[in-house]
Amino acid sequence: MEVKASLKHLRMSPRKTRLVIDVIRKMPVNAALDQLKFINKRAAAPIAGLVKSAVANAVNTYNLEADNLYIKEIRSDEAATLKRWMPKAHGRATSIRKRGCHLSIVIAEIKESGKAEKKVVKTADPIKLEKLVAESEKSAKGVKKVATEKGAEVIDPRMEGRASKKESSKGHAAKMFRRKAG
Repeated sequence: MEVKASLKHLRMSPRKTRLVIDVIRKMPVNAALDQLKFINKRAAAPIAGLVKSAVANAVNTYNLEADNLYIKEIRSDEAATLKRWMPKAHGRATSIRKRGCHLSIVIAEIKESGKAEKKVVKTADPIKLEKLVAESEKSAKGVKKVATEKGAEVIDPRMEGRASKKESSKGHAAKMFRRKAG
């Protein structure tokens, strides 16, 4: 069983990442992670994250054992290069190429376990629109109509103790323009 993971658009030169990748190629996953802890390169942290992601894919998706995995293939491909420039002497400008890379990893089992099927995740049934409409009609029946001197006004039963919207908005507008200038 092979499991894949990838890291796209890493802002680091592929040449620098290959120095780290060459050290951990064909290693068991646990040994590779231990090795990456002690490599004194900036590329070690994103590569370690990629390895952990691939292991998580294998464990969570296919129920594989993390101790039974090794790095079958890992590579660093060139990504988009950002082109910048830097001013130099005599009014000249020199170009700077900020390179990026795409990392991809394939991990496989050391000893085949025979598991080749993904976990089946059951999803909830979709909600029908008719059911939502029926529920909203039921909740609309609970709204009371209260007669006031201005006419009939609709008030939610949860809002009975509070002032109506019209009264509260008048007070708010009056407060807004009472500020003193200066």
